[in-house]
Amino acid sequence: MAATPSPLESPELTGDTLVESDPRLEEGDHERFAHYVKKDKILESAVLGEPVIALCGKVWVPNRDPSRFPVCPTCEAIFKGLPTGADKKD
Repeated sequence: MAATPSPLESPELTGDTLVESDPRLEEGDHERFAHYVKKDKILESAVLGEPVIALCGKVWVPNRDPSRFPVCPTCEAIFKGLPTGADKKD
């Protein structure tokens, strides 16, 4: 009789796959979003490697293509509440 392989040798043979139908935001999920940042800070960060601060408060050094991620819901809500360029006074 053949020995049963251990899960470490053949992980595909044991266990079930859990699919969460209702994902929840948890600590660290902010890494899964593209964030809004002041335009001048983006270039500064790219040149100097300094961290930027998103509208939602996240601080990080950008190193990924933001077009690959959904927009941060907090940043989006804050951005929509900002005055448009025509409303700004110098």
